Amino acid sequence: MARARAVKALYAVLVTWLLTAPAPAPPAPAEAARAVGADRAAGADRGPSPGPAPSRPGGAEPALGAAPSPASVPAPTVTPVPRAPGVRGLEIAVPAYVWADDPVLADLSATGPAPSVVVLNPGNGDAPFDARWQARADALRTGTTATGERTKVLGYVHTDHGRRDPAAVRASVDNYLKPSGNGSGRLHVDGIFFDVVSRDCGPGNATRDHYAALRRYVQDTMHAADPDAAELVVDNPGTAIADCYLEPGHRTADVFVTFEDTYAAYTSGGWRGGNVFDPLGGYRAGTELDPSGTAFWHLVHDVPDAAAMRTTLRTAFERGAGYAYATSAVMPNPWNTAPEWKYALQTGYAATLG
Repeated sequence: MARARAVKALYAVLVTWLLTAPAPAPPAPAEAARAVGADRAAGADRGPSPGPAPSRPGGAEPALGAAPSPASVPAPTVTPVPRAPGVRGLEIAVPAYVWADDPVLADLSATGPAPSVVVLNPGNGDAPFDARWQARADALRTGTTATGERTKVLGYVHTDHGRRDPAAVRASVDNYLKPSGNGSGRLHVDGIFFDVVSRDCGPGNATRDHYAALRRYVQDTMHAADPDAAELVVDNPGTAIADCYLEPGHRTADVFVTFEDTYAAYTSGGWRGGNVFDPLGGYRAGTELDPSGTAFWHLVHDVPDAAAMRTTLRTAFERGAGYAYATSAVMPNPWNTAPEWKYALQTGYAATLG
């Protein structure tokens, strides 16, 4: 290769001397051409780059040669590995409060490893869960998580701290489990996400028992459609919940969202000190009520960057959460857009915990 270039160079000098004309500019070295091709190939593997981070005013690109931002670092490759019995881990569970055709859901469907749970929210839970939504749910449920399981899809239902009429709540549940036009009778979701849940037991445990009855309704309805269905019910009080909700024989959900607030609150005084509480003993981790290590889910928004996202996930694991999600999005609705980093960065990092 070097000898060939030398011959070409000598030939160019001779032509210049004979014709007294300027020699043409030499072509770019082959090595540089290969580097350009490799860079393009790497870009194709990574897919579309994320949007500009807040630290880049006006969307300016970083200087050439600068270190890549955490949001642009490719996610690690993760081989699905089933978790050994009794070994705690952390899984990513995403509230995706967008419409069926939103790119967020397409991104989640394409993410590998896939999130363990995605919550769908058609019109605050009351818009028809029609064929478009069913198709989107089916696509999400084909995802493979870091533990080799399929993504579970939940339908959103609001409860107004237990004050919403039980018949209306059941009708919202039926929207997902008995959707009109679903001639096959096949389930397209794996359970229900009850939002705006009370954290208190209520007089004589009446509030707790209300939510326990809703859980039984979900179980009975799903098993009527599919006797082998493994239903998943989530209660979201957004803060530590009274331990009566996890009492054996009266448990109201499989998973409880025991934190939903900002990164600043999560890493300072906003964390109350535990996932459960009782009026006499105060707050505690609640691990004795959670033998599977999957009972608690932490949702954190206003997370400033990918490094803080990793801090959030480590903290969630240390505080006893089995599920978590961190996003850079902010109020009034941090769940209707994607974070600045790719979902795979989060699912891949969570797979290293535990």
